Amino acid sequence: MATKTSTGPSTAERVRSACARAQDAVLAIEGSEPTVTSVHHLRSNGDIVVAVPSGSAATALAWSAGNGGLPGVLELTDHAPLALREPVRSLVWLRGTLHAVPDYESRVLADDVAAEHPHPALLDLGHTSVLLRLSLASAVVADSSGAEPVAVEDLLAAHPDPFCEMETAWLQHLDEDHSDLVDMLTRKLPSYLRTGRVRPLGIDRYGLRLRIEDHAGDRDVWMPFANPVDDAISLSRAIRILVGCPFLNGLRPGGSHVTGGAANG
Repeated sequence: MATKTSTGPSTAERVRSACARAQDAVLAIEGSEPTVTSVHHLRSNGDIVVAVPSGSAATALAWSAGNGGLPGVLELTDHAPLALREPVRSLVWLRGTLHAVPDYESRVLADDVAAEHPHPALLDLGHTSVLLRLSLASAVVADSSGAEPVAVEDLLAAHPDPFCEMETAWLQHLDEDHSDLVDMLTRKLPSYLRTGRVRPLGIDRYGLRLRIEDHAGDRDVWMPFANPVDDAISLSRAIRILVGCPFLNGLRPGGSHVTGGAANG
């Protein structure tokens, strides 16, 4: 059987992963300043549930719009886990129709969100924040490769990367404690890309991304795995192969751990 080559996440997968990771999100409505959301969650039915301050302009405008709702855009910022010169990895814009959520529906909706996305800010509902619902109509993601739209049906059918919740700890450990592994990866780059500082930028089931920072600017490099991986054991093996030493311990299963050094024997 021929070996399947990893091609990287689809646009829909990239957006779903960014939605799951992004801590910073603002809700934009024409005629008012952007409102910072404390919770954002994309549901399988195409609704994005957001929590905003009770006294915000977004809350007042959503209620005054009535059943028809009003146009709104949720902007998500996906930051790199490391202190890079340019920390933003991607921006996601989710556009749709914003609706107020009546009190009698808010409790049920909050429970549904908590079952999928148990965020501590949900405890503030009814005190300092309220829920609003954005019915998704379109989505666009922008990163170092450019901007690209994604069909709503493709986005709803996609899933976040299985490693996105562990990515931050892995990348920080790799950068802080195992520069030897980054050096080994750097030696695999073309010579013209080895002139600056190389930092780990991202990792997913398809491969590893590196950021090169030098006097000419920032450049991102994609280093794909031979095959997509689905669990920590497979990811560890893929990292070892990528580094080029099959006896090198990679990302250990059971924790956010990267080790350098060859096995004995």
